[in-house]
Amino acid sequence: MSDLLNVEAIFGEYVFNMGKMKERLPKKAYAEVKRVMETGGELSLATADVVAKAMKDWAVEMGATHYTHWFQPLTGITAEKQDAFVTNPDEDGKMIMEFSGKELIKGEADASSFPSGGLRSTFEARGYTVWDCTSPAFVKKDATGAVLCIPTAFCSYKGEALDKKTPLLRSMEAVGEQALRIVKLFGNTEATKVEPSVGIEQEYFLVDRKKYLQRKDLIYAGRTLFGAPAPKGQEMEDHYYGAIRERVGAYMKDINIELWELGVTAKTQHNEVAPAQHELAPIYATANLAVDQNQLVMEVMKKVAERHGMMCLLHEKPFAGVNGSGKHNNWSLVTDNGVNMLDPGETPNENIQFLLVLACMMKAVDKHADLLRQSASDVGNDHRLGANEAPPAIISMFVGEQLEDVIRQLVETGEAKDCLEGGKLETGVSTLSDVAKDATDRNRTSPFAFTGNKFEFRMVGSADSVASANTTINAMVAEVFCEAADILEAADDFDMAVHNLIKEYMTKYSRIIFNGNGYSKEWEKEAERRGLPNIKSMVDAVETLTTDKAKDLFGKFHIFTETELESRAEVLYETYSKSVNIEALTMIDMATKQFVPAAIKYTKALADTVIAVDAAGVEPVVQMEMLKDTQEYLNETKEALKKLIEVHSKAVKITDEKDKAFYFKDMVMPAMENLRKPVDKLEMLVDKEVWPMPSYGDLMFEI
Repeated sequence: MSDLLNVEAIFGEYVFNMGKMKERLPKKAYAEVKRVMETGGELSLATADVVAKAMKDWAVEMGATHYTHWFQPLTGITAEKQDAFVTNPDEDGKMIMEFSGKELIKGEADASSFPSGGLRSTFEARGYTVWDCTSPAFVKKDATGAVLCIPTAFCSYKGEALDKKTPLLRSMEAVGEQALRIVKLFGNTEATKVEPSVGIEQEYFLVDRKKYLQRKDLIYAGRTLFGAPAPKGQEMEDHYYGAIRERVGAYMKDINIELWELGVTAKTQHNEVAPAQHELAPIYATANLAVDQNQLVMEVMKKVAERHGMMCLLHEKPFAGVNGSGKHNNWSLVTDNGVNMLDPGETPNENIQFLLVLACMMKAVDKHADLLRQSASDVGNDHRLGANEAPPAIISMFVGEQLEDVIRQLVETGEAKDCLEGGKLETGVSTLSDVAKDATDRNRTSPFAFTGNKFEFRMVGSADSVASANTTINAMVAEVFCEAADILEAADDFDMAVHNLIKEYMTKYSRIIFNGNGYSKEWEKEAERRGLPNIKSMVDAVETLTTDKAKDLFGKFHIFTETELESRAEVLYETYSKSVNIEALTMIDMATKQFVPAAIKYTKALADTVIAVDAAGVEPVVQMEMLKDTQEYLNETKEALKKLIEVHSKAVKITDEKDKAFYFKDMVMPAMENLRKPVDKLEMLVDKEVWPMPSYGDLMFEI
């Protein structure tokens, strides 16, 4: 493996980036590729052949024998079908490794075997993968050898998007086009393109692999479906930012090396709040590249963990009662001449373009709070959102004291004459420098928070793709930018029109601004008074995709057709039911084959002890109490197990996907929780030598 110390030398070593293309392609071919990447269009087949040969030659030099179109179906993870660079041998038996432009640009995958929500039937199998030239190809090395991975979109024979990337790319074009109209209105004539920039902070847990393999719930469901709390959790707050343990540090070192080689700018690593929980964050990248790289991050995390005798858990809530995992999606808009549209500058009250962008963001988030909430919905996130560890399920915007004051002035008087300053942080120690403070504090309870020059969408689940969240953000901002640009481009007096528009939007949509404690019950009541939606679960959120409002939004910019939206709703209902079904079956299996037999074995041991102690002439008070408690919880377990089996058998017979999903949520999930309670009580009583699996303490502290 490459030397970690020489990061500059290894960075992007396994990526066919612009630098390598410039070195290996003829000037004319390179110029055509660059033009298509920057302005769109299609590569000529002749140029595609040149690029394909250069890409193949480079990949072979890196040890690759195969290539794959690497895509992101609606499973939420990546998919690949690997083909070798082999051809039929000639008459002398010599085989030449080849790769054509046609093979680079287009591939074919079985579209009937991936979730499609009815877009593809079993007999309609053809689907196409199409090269996304804006996300560089890379070579991935694992047990199968080295494989050239070509990032692609995935569409059906009829052109419907069957993946996460296609709608994301459509939304990027939409927001870029509308944002460019805004910056040109303010005199930026040099900009020719605006792109969403995204930085994704990834949280995860690490557990010992041997202990992991002793728990069916972790293997099948990715989370512990049973488990009594450990004597110590996160209450001492000593794990967060604490010294990284040797075993974990070695793992992080190897992750960094692999990610740097793959061109991922892994920058930050630290211990997170819960025991055994950690975080990795890269530097910002263009939205589709950031999404691709986050998929790589998750894949590398899992692969490297196994090498170190550990397992990486990406489930949003692998352990009940301790902090869950998410990823923070930091979003901004940047022009190709280096202007961040969300940078307020030193005096945001005087930065009219920024104030318009902020006002538009307020309108977009308020109008489409339901869709924003839906974009972060997945099965695992239902265990996390709304708890005192993650943003509430109610969408609001945090803008900080400085911007809140500016908004207040604009709403009340029509102008903002001044803005709050950050001042100096005085430590009171003569040897420490006084430092300039930001104008406002941060708010970790806000789901959509302004954090200096970007918005941090904190609701996305740790295992989820961030493509959906960014597609929604791009779309809703594009819509409001379009409306604002239409008004301003038609105005006779631009200055007055933009002033009035900022005041109108900030006045009308200020209800979305909340800088307080998003965890409090008071905020839940206040949000209800303001009329903000409070969508509590994934299945409750699905229907937001098929409202007229959603169809108008996504249809206007050709991001989703009505059929594509309906198909995604169907996929989400199916996904929820299938996920909870697996969890319920796992619980039934574990309770039947492990916990009930263990408890019976323990009660027999206790009963034998009672008889022996009594025969010795001593009253077995403690033993009898323990026997009664164990038998009581065993009875409760048996009854709860019986109930879960009953409701589960009804659930699987429901044919309507929406009805089935709601039945799993409303009936099966509570039955699962009712089974867990007595089993967790048994764990606290039964001899550890008898209990059939590692405890929370074993998993979180013994690594």
